[in-house]
Amino acid sequence: MVTKSGDRKHAPTGSQPWLHQTGAEIQQFGTVRQFPVGLSHDTRMYSCERLNQVLADTQILYGLYKKHHWLMRGPTFYQLHLLLDKHAGEQVALIDTIAERIQTLGGIAVGDPRHVAEITTVPRPPDGAEEVPAMISRLLEAHETILNSCHDAAARADEMGDDGTNDLLVSEVIRTGELQAWFLAEHLVDTPLVRA
Repeated sequence: MVTKSGDRKHAPTGSQPWLHQTGAEIQQFGTVRQFPVGLSHDTRMYSCERLNQVLADTQILYGLYKKHHWLMRGPTFYQLHLLLDKHAGEQVALIDTIAERIQTLGGIAVGDPRHVAEITTVPRPPDGAEEVPAMISRLLEAHETILNSCHDAAARADEMGDDGTNDLLVSEVIRTGELQAWFLAEHLVDTPLVRA
């Protein structure tokens, strides 16, 4: 509590939570604070901007994985239901890692789903269920969007000396995305199940 003179006054202690608090925004999205991480302001700004794009797209990919996990149909339901949930879990881990890298660089990670929807480059799917091959194709296209962005951002981060961002994008986001894309793409191969 603040008095008219600006002094802080302590309220009596008790077990009642102080509800409905509001405060001033202390850092705007799209800005970076100075941290002693050995990188210039411009490098950190660039990396945060690119990482926020990857973060937004990865959050949408996670949402697509969960949606398609729930809406899976047909004779491969069980296998794909489990695979898509496994991939979703791996995407959640990436989301947290990317967001923490942005924070480490002094930025603000995009977190509100409404903000994510404004900046994602992954196309919106229909609200209803699609046929299984279409759902898998949609996931593959989202992966490719993210992978293209990551390859470009990783190369630029390397040029700017941001080894941490380069390593995150290459070692974690790209490698996870490539492996997941391979697993998905193999489900679109039209091959006989019993006889050759």
